[in-house]
Amino acid sequence: MTALWIAHVEVLDAEAYGTYARLAGPAIAAHGGVFLARGGRYVQLEGNDRARNVVARFPSVEDAVSCYNSAAYQEALSHARGASVRDLVVVEETPAA
Repeated sequence: MTALWIAHVEVLDAEAYGTYARLAGPAIAAHGGVFLARGGRYVQLEGNDRARNVVARFPSVEDAVSCYNSAAYQEALSHARGASVRDLVVVEETPAA
């Protein structure tokens, strides 16, 4: 089953976060991740508003978690720490009916 990696982000340091984004993209792709949404237009209906929203599809929950734990992604993430406030969740997709 495919899985969605969903991040809601408030960027505090655009330069450092830009480094994260530049490094994270290839790490995500290396684990089969494909971006579906990346910082585009959104409407906040409930909960905490975070101006940057990212959704990537992975082949499985395990692939998404493996990506997160990979050395390449952790290197990227080191640039986001302190440069952003983030919520990140991986959700298994429901099969199409």
